[in-house]
Amino acid sequence: MTPRHFRDRREAGRLLSKLLLHYAARRDVVVLALPRGGVPVAFEIARALNAPLDVLTIRKLGVPGCSEFSMGAIGSGGTQVLDTGFIDRLGISPREVLDAVERERRELNRRLSLYRDHRPFPRIEGNIVVLVDDGLATGASMYVAVDALRNMRPARIVVAVPVAPSGTCRLFRSHADDVVCLQTPEPFLAVGTWYDDFAQLSDDEVRALLDGAALQPAL
Repeated sequence: MTPRHFRDRREAGRLLSKLLLHYAARRDVVVLALPRGGVPVAFEIARALNAPLDVLTIRKLGVPGCSEFSMGAIGSGGTQVLDTGFIDRLGISPREVLDAVERERRELNRRLSLYRDHRPFPRIEGNIVVLVDDGLATGASMYVAVDALRNMRPARIVVAVPVAPSGTCRLFRSHADDVVCLQTPEPFLAVGTWYDDFAQLSDDEVRALLDGAALQPAL
């Protein structure tokens, strides 16, 4: 099948949700988004499944001077993944890595305070978690997210994304319990390549989606 471009993240979420309908109308399903880009995708999935929506905050560790490239990621609770081979090849010093970790930790804590807004985190233990982003490239942030969730003892972790390289999907099939991906185009290039509108979301837009999901009637 010829890969398609998504109009925006919400359209991608509506299309992706069709592959997840076997999780609909269950009381043991929670949808978690990686902010910011994963939130509009996850909003549509949570609505289709009639499941609660929340966020799992992860921060990419950008390469010094070239932040669009990732050398790892951190998550709440102290979870951290570093691509040590990549770091060594680029000659990035331990001090530079530590500076990036400290900088992203501050931003992670700021977002936790902003997005949570005193709302209780959904119960994870024993539940099925559908973990959503707007796409995977290296998958570093998602890898940290899966590790963070494992510590919360869910029954099942389902990684759900609209687009990713086939190799990254294969990696996650041995790391998560299931991987649901709409398309794996080759050459992949970048996540944003497959969206007509890939604009950065603001914190206010993320909060509005989370607040809107919280107002939806439960089962």
